[in-house]
Amino acid sequence: MKIKKIGFALMAMSIIALPIHAQQKITLNLGHGAVPDNPRHIVALQLADYVKEKSNGRITIMVHPSESLGSDRQMAEKVASGALDMSINSQGPIASYNAKLNVVGLPFLFSKPEQAYAVLDGEVGDQISKECIPSGFRILAYWDNGFRHITNSKRPIYVPKDLQGLKIRTPEDKMTISIFKALGANPQPLAFGELYMALSQGLFDGQENPIVNIYASKLYEVQKYISLTNHKYETCPLIISEFTWKRLSKADQDLLLEAARKFAAVHREMNNKANEDLLVELKKYGVQVNTADVAAMKAATASVYKEYEPVFGKDLINRVQDIAQKY
Repeated sequence: MKIKKIGFALMAMSIIALPIHAQQKITLNLGHGAVPDNPRHIVALQLADYVKEKSNGRITIMVHPSESLGSDRQMAEKVASGALDMSINSQGPIASYNAKLNVVGLPFLFSKPEQAYAVLDGEVGDQISKECIPSGFRILAYWDNGFRHITNSKRPIYVPKDLQGLKIRTPEDKMTISIFKALGANPQPLAFGELYMALSQGLFDGQENPIVNIYASKLYEVQKYISLTNHKYETCPLIISEFTWKRLSKADQDLLLEAARKFAAVHREMNNKANEDLLVELKKYGVQVNTADVAAMKAATASVYKEYEPVFGKDLINRVQDIAQKY
């Protein structure tokens, strides 16, 4: 019986590994965690249309929003195992495969997004992608999640002491948890799809996210205060399973890579504009917005750099800081 099971498993794996004929129609499934109104979903649909057009209708990308295929961590695992073709994933779960990705999330490392793009679109980003391949996936392009800010239901956050005693939801991201521990908060991870309900039930005092995510998921309905901190930048890597990648022809690989990078630029632009415009809209809903004391916050999180120096290496941290300073 065991021999039969092994035989069936090997046969299934061999079928998965078969290359796709150059003229064969292809359907790829792409999952992500954002809601349909989020720029991530809007641009993902644009990417799907572009690939379908450029392949003369031969390649269809089915886009699945709102964690309908699982949480970010579950989708990352599925892509790595070959059970899902692609995902636009949050930074934390991808960094669990290659910790170096989290280097762009060091606290207060960047003051504007172009600094992060320069790091990710260059040799550093390329090397991070190559190092992910043995884990079962590769990064096609670095889409944008943006700078993160703090919301809560208790009070405005100006300095670290304002966070003391607050239970803050974070993604499953060790760097974010380290940052909020350094700031004196009580950080706890939770899947994004469960966040609105958890906040509405008072299970968390607050959370941290880019403005786009705060608005699109209507967190303003259950959070009275938004404190602009820019405490952390995050990317959303568009990843593809290595099982899927190897089955594609060179021409199809080139098309997906070109499309992923083309629409990364579109997504970044849309995301940055939305973050500015939606802040105005949030104020209309009666949310109180304040700007935090960045200098005080930065000083309080200096220990995070020391904590992660053994993980990233001092050379990589210095390299990223040098690139950022040029911009």
